[in-house]
Amino acid sequence: MIDDILKDAKLRMGKSVEALKQELARIRTGRANTALLDGISVDYYGSATPINQVAAVSVSDARTLSVVPWEKQMVPAIEKAIMESELGLNPVTAGENIRIPIPPLTEERRRDMVKMVKGEGENAKVAVRNIRRDAIHHIKELLKEKEITEDDVRRSEDAVQKLTDSFVSAVDETVGGKEKELMEI
Repeated sequence: MIDDILKDAKLRMGKSVEALKQELARIRTGRANTALLDGISVDYYGSATPINQVAAVSVSDARTLSVVPWEKQMVPAIEKAIMESELGLNPVTAGENIRIPIPPLTEERRRDMVKMVKGEGENAKVAVRNIRRDAIHHIKELLKEKEITEDDVRRSEDAVQKLTDSFVSAVDETVGGKEKELMEI
């Protein structure tokens, strides 16, 4: 029973770290990355659709993204959606191909991005700690129902804390790597 609680906590904490990594992939670093456009939706026949579902998104070179819509009439809509996003990108259209040059980040913008990354990291840590709280709550419920002893509770809480510490350090490593990536020129 305790093993099930620990497995569930480990799985949920792992998902929190993965969610953080996906969120950080969307943050612009000055290098071209197709994940930058993941959060942008375009009006496709009356419904909001992610760009990667209406066009082929690829990396042309280190500082340029290429978007090729599957339908020619989508070019203006995709261009408009990219310009209206908070990414600060200006697409250049050449026929059916939309090129998106990724401008280098200013020092001030890099510092703002680092603050965003730290905020996302803190949110992930809070999620991990909430999972720890839930796991400990379930363990204490087992004690109330007299299914486990107090010694089992102490050992289980220690195991949950070690698990939490390992995932918090994984969050710190992920955030540190992204900060380093943002601050290099």
